[in-house]
Amino acid sequence: MGRMITGLIDEKLLRFIIVGVINTLVGMAIMFGLYNLAGCSYWVSSAANYTLTSILSYVLNKKFTFRHSGDVAGSALRFAVNIAVCYFLAYGIAKPLTWWILSGSTPKVQDNVAMFVGMVFFTGFNYLGQRLFAFASKTKEEK
Repeated sequence: MGRMITGLIDEKLLRFIIVGVINTLVGMAIMFGLYNLAGCSYWVSSAANYTLTSILSYVLNKKFTFRHSGDVAGSALRFAVNIAVCYFLAYGIAKPLTWWILSGSTPKVQDNVAMFVGMVFFTGFNYLGQRLFAFASKTKEEK
């Protein structure tokens, strides 16, 4: 178990973090802008964020993070499944948890905190999913 965990901490993790910072900044602008400025709902705002930044994430992580040279259609399908699973896990956990912890706060505060907490959960789940599922085939470095 310890060997598996240490195997996940390498240069790919650093590259994933760099891509994650870019995606997070873009995603925050989309999500918080739609929710707070455009008046869109929590679910619409977070779904728009992850739909649009997932496209950016796929391209950057395929080329830069994992240097994946395998089948584009297969990796894109696995990536889409991974994003959907991570999204529902992250926000399925974050929203009820935040509402429970911040039960005395306004719905707007609860939603904003839930969106942020969801982003944190999503990032962890997404790294594991991309590394172990979406881009799990041999990379250019490993061939």
